[in-house]
Amino acid sequence: MNRLIEGVDNFLEQQIVLQCQALYKSYQEGPQPLVVLDGVDFSIRRGERVAIVGASGAGKSTLLNMLGGLDIPSSGEVVIAGQAIASMSEKQRGQLRNQYLGFVYQFHHLLGEFTALENVAMPLLIRGDSPAAITPVATDILSKVGLAERLHHKPSELSGGERQRVAIARALVTKPQCVLLDEPTGNLDQHTAESIHTLMKTLNEELGTCFIIVTHDLSLADQMDRKLSLVDGRLKEG
Repeated sequence: MNRLIEGVDNFLEQQIVLQCQALYKSYQEGPQPLVVLDGVDFSIRRGERVAIVGASGAGKSTLLNMLGGLDIPSSGEVVIAGQAIASMSEKQRGQLRNQYLGFVYQFHHLLGEFTALENVAMPLLIRGDSPAAITPVATDILSKVGLAERLHHKPSELSGGERQRVAIARALVTKPQCVLLDEPTGNLDQHTAESIHTLMKTLNEELGTCFIIVTHDLSLADQMDRKLSLVDGRLKEG
């Protein structure tokens, strides 16, 4: 029986893609530190979709940056695919992000001089994949987001919704275990935002990728598997 329980525990641990433990972040502003995150505990399993909501200035983007290894906590730990990242070098964190994570922001941050296909191929080039293998992979993910006919268009030739779809394709092209999204529909009209919502749900179901979404859009948050509120530096269910 003990062996069975241990096996189940190991399986469950393997399903955890990302977690943080006792995450604390403060900034020194004047004589008193400004506490942004105060003992946050969080984990996400393969295929989950989680929304993080909260008032402006609550620290949602700070938390997302911590989860993605873009910033280091004052104390506590972030673990990605079983690897603690606080003690890693910036180069090691970058390699881990490239392998396991994707990022989508409110503004697409596409490179204007490159086509949609070239923008999406960039993470694969950075990873060192062979040029011959990159084009079909990037083409396939752009087709999945409905842009098969727009491969060779530059960002200036695409609509806002199309640019955000390219950004999502770029985040997914390395087949990451988790995609972190910061207000991914905040700069889009309602109709386009709803199409992005549908797209993310479809890709989640097809690819098994988990999504962590920081958003003010409660209609998007309500569609997720879990909704967490960041209040006074702590995450609460609902």
